[in-house]
Order: sequence, then C-alpha cells, then structure tokens
Amino acid sequence: MLGFVTIIMVSNLFSCKQKTNSTYQLTGDVIKDGENLVQINCTKCHQLVPANYLSKAVWINHTLPTMAKYFKVLTYGTQYYKKDLSDTAGISLQNWAAIVAYYQKIAPDTLLPAKLPTPLLSDWANFQLKKPENAPVPVFTTMLKYNSAVNKLYSSDASSGRIYSWSKDLKPKTLGTYMPSPVVDALFFKDDKGTNQSLFSCIGQILPMDFPNGKVFDYNLDNAVNSTLPTLVASEVSRPVQTLTGDFDKDGIADFVVLAQGHLKGGVYLYKKNKDNSFSQSTITEQPGAVQAVVGDFNNDGWQDLMILFGSGDEGLWLYTNDKKGGFTSKNLLRFPPVYGSSSFQIVDIDHDGLTDVIYTSGYNFHDSRIMKPYNGLYIFKNTGDWNLKQQWFYPINGCTKAIAADFDKDGDLDIATISFFADLKNNPQESFIYFEQKSPFNFIPHAIPVSKYGHWMTMDVADFNGDGKSDIILGNYANGFIIQSGFTPAWEKNLPLIVLENNNKK
Repeated sequence: MLGFVTIIMVSNLFSCKQKTNSTYQLTGDVIKDGENLVQINCTKCHQLVPANYLSKAVWINHTLPTMAKYFKVLTYGTQYYKKDLSDTAGISLQNWAAIVAYYQKIAPDTLLPAKLPTPLLSDWANFQLKKPENAPVPVFTTMLKYNSAVNKLYSSDASSGRIYSWSKDLKPKTLGTYMPSPVVDALFFKDDKGTNQSLFSCIGQILPMDFPNGKVFDYNLDNAVNSTLPTLVASEVSRPVQTLTGDFDKDGIADFVVLAQGHLKGGVYLYKKNKDNSFSQSTITEQPGAVQAVVGDFNNDGWQDLMILFGSGDEGLWLYTNDKKGGFTSKNLLRFPPVYGSSSFQIVDIDHDGLTDVIYTSGYNFHDSRIMKPYNGLYIFKNTGDWNLKQQWFYPINGCTKAIAADFDKDGDLDIATISFFADLKNNPQESFIYFEQKSPFNFIPHAIPVSKYGHWMTMDVADFNGDGKSDIILGNYANGFIIQSGFTPAWEKNLPLIVLENNNKK
C-alpha cells in the first residue's frame, strides 16, 4: 500500500504557516495558478517537489491530504476540503482548490523507470563469496563495522540484542552484554589510557517515529571476559543513528556528537566531556532527519568542523563550521526535494584533481511515498572550489541506501560499492548490490554481483578483512520486513547474518 508523503517539516510548521500568502489573485489558468501557488506556499520549509516526482494517485490520495492540515484545511476523504474557520493567516480554500486542480491536471499517472546510462554487467568482477554458518533463527543485522585497531569485525542483531565479534574464519563470538535496542552504529577509538573502546548507538525505535528511548553506550573492548557493564553516554535520545568524536574546543579532551535522527522531532547534539568524565550537552541543530555526518577541518583553519546529511524534511548536505567559541555556523552545500530519501555520503577526491568531492546516495524509501523513484541512485558532485558542488555523474538505482568508495582493483583510482535496501526486488533484484569499477574519471563499469539470493542488505562495510592488503566488502542481512512491493515473497537466506565478498584481484 502506498503511504503518504509528508513534505512539510513539522519543526518549522508554525513559521511556515505564518508566512503563507493568501493574497494571490487567481487567473483561471490551472497550470499558471498552480505553479505560482505551489511556489508561494510550498517552498518555505523545503525545496520544491516537481509535480512529476510523484504519481497522480500519490499526490491526490496521500500527499495533498497530508499537506492540507499544515495550511489549516480540513480534509474529508481525498478530494473534499473545508477551511478551518479558526485560521485567519493560512491559505484560502479557493487557492487550495487551485493547487489540488493543478496536481490533478499535470501529475503523471505513473513514474517511468529511469534509463540506465550503462547496462549492468552480471558477474563476480574480482570478488568471491565467503559466508558463515547459518544462525538457528532469522537474523536482523543492523550494524556492521570493522575495527582496524584490533582487526575484528563487529555486528549487531536486532532480535537478540547482542553484539558479535567475528574471526577471520567467520566464527561469531558474543560480547557479554545485551543492548536495550538495535545497535545501528559503532565508533571505535582508544581512550587516554590506550584502551580500545567503542561507542554503540542504540536507536530505540528502528521504525521512523518520535519516541526518545535511544541510548549511546561506551564499551571496553579490551576486557577479556566482558564482565564490565557499558557506560551510558547519552540517554532519552530520539533515534540516534551515528556517534562521532572530535576535539571541537581544542582542550585536549575528545567530545562526542550524536545524530538524533528522530522522525518529526530530532537534532544533532554535542556532548562535551568534562575533566571529571561527566558530559555537558548542547544543541548544534534541532533539525530532525540527520542520517550521517563526517568530522574534518573543511575550511583549513585548524579547527574541527562537521558535514551533516539530512534525509527527511529539508533534505540536503550542510557544512557546520566551528566558530571557535563553542558553536558552529551552518552553510547549505546541497539541497534536495523531500522525497529523495537522502541516505549516505562520502567525501573523496574521485578524480584526483586535489579537491575533495562528494559521493551521495538517495533511496531511503520507508518514510511515506513507497514507490519506485527514477531519481534515486548514486550521485557524484564535483567540488569546483570552496565546497561549491556541481553534479557530475548519476546512476539510477531504486532505493539506494549506501555507497563506499575504495580502490578495489588496485589500479590507482577509486571504485564504488553500493547497496539498495529498497531495490526493485520484484523486477530487478540485482541492483541490491552493485560494484562500480572506475576506468577513467567519472567513467564506470557497473557490475551486478549475484548476491541478492543470499540476503537483504541493510548494512555494508569495506575493510581488508582477510589481511591480504586488498579491500573486501561485508554485507549484513536484515531478513524480514521493510518490503515496499506488494506480492513479493523473499527467497533469500533468512538465517544468514552476513557475507564477505573477498577481493581476489591479482594486482
């Protein structure tokens, strides 16, 4: 069943409502009136969603009824509207009816699939499959992270609440504690005593909803018997999806940043570690929807900054520059319509011109409008200087959720591995994992590695797993749920926690 599309960010609801312009004079031209009214009323909180980005049925039956309440328009069914008489600042009923007529007239009946610029090549490229024994029950792998300091792979299973470490022969060992909710991220580091530590982000609610029961724990990985309890770093967080560390105030003590993705409420928070090991919390932004962040000195002033991708509401990539006074100054680098489902990014110099570029994926497709979208996929934005980003390359992938670049074939340039958790599983399951072999700048051969029958890939990491000096790829299987296509019955291995694609390149 199609969901609805919430394209007004609730945290900005009241300011958006107050700015609504109801003085527009209708001309009687459905298209002209619709274009003007949408531009006036629907771009206060996010980028404009073009009419052809969703089908007519989604607009009329889901999106517009959902939008109506933010303009104090009451809905009855899908096409009957009534004005809330208590509202004096919102849109008029006549103008709202003109917006509805516009989408009824101009929105497409269906969205045509994107044409692939280069056909997928179905082969194993330079990889071979390695997998562990099946678990006794279906698995729900929500986290995969390789710790290069101890040369171990860690994973988490949502159903058991356990964290596992994996040996080179893919034998799992359980860490001696249960986590209160699914672990979706791990950050490895050494403390001031040289102890190997990990910050585990427990999301609380894996489905998009506002319930602040997420937690972040600090765990001692060097404890041989794992008898010590993890230390609570942050609690009552709305869906924490990533934790980062950095010395943002240059006091010699590492601080933490937690991305509370939330749903309609959330934010990004700084936890400053005090000398007595307590934490002081401050807010970097109250914008919900953060999906990933990177720490770095992006303006080369010697102070650590943040780059943050938001994947719902006002979607886009923002640079948060350290103001050297305990706070940050924000600048938008990329902005996307709030139906993209921005899902990941990586900053790398993809063309070796000395400037760091952005690899970006869109395709998280479980918010509301659960239809295949031809604008989902893998993007490369070229940095033309001072973080001015220009789209250079795009490959359509339904429901693309992560990309990682590395020189897999050892030829001196960067290749890219992608997973799609919301792929077209009925008609094109091979797009659930694609390896893009770069032959020259922005020229890739896409290999559809035939692994869709082994699992539903929610997580991915890249590391030299077998210690042979080449980058391998690890994929984590989330066995059941999150299927957005009716009539599809999964046939993958539901008890297989993960697989490793060993890189057997001869170079």
